[in-house]
Amino acid sequence: MIHEKKKFTAQENRFCIISEEIFKALSDANRLKILLLLKERSYSGCEFLSRLDIAQPTLSHHLKVLTDAGLIIFKKSGRWREYSLNEKAFSQIKGSLSKFLK
Repeated sequence: MIHEKKKFTAQENRFCIISEEIFKALSDANRLKILLLLKERSYSGCEFLSRLDIAQPTLSHHLKVLTDAGLIIFKKSGRWREYSLNEKAFSQIKGSLSKFLK
């Protein structure tokens, strides 16, 4: 039996593109550790370095990936950035993934 190719809606295509970026961001153990820390409270870059066994350039890369994926946000305070979880993004992810779990 030959099946026709499925035509995906613009919303479905957008969901796939966004999900790919999010899952790539979540696919690294150090980034997951950063997210676990941020569940407790917000952190500055220096505080992450004291809690994680990674170098500053590596931390900067991981924070950029998580920020670009929309999973974390930051506020500038002088020379420092204070990072926190983007609660809204996690709620949206949970809602989107629940469609697959039914």
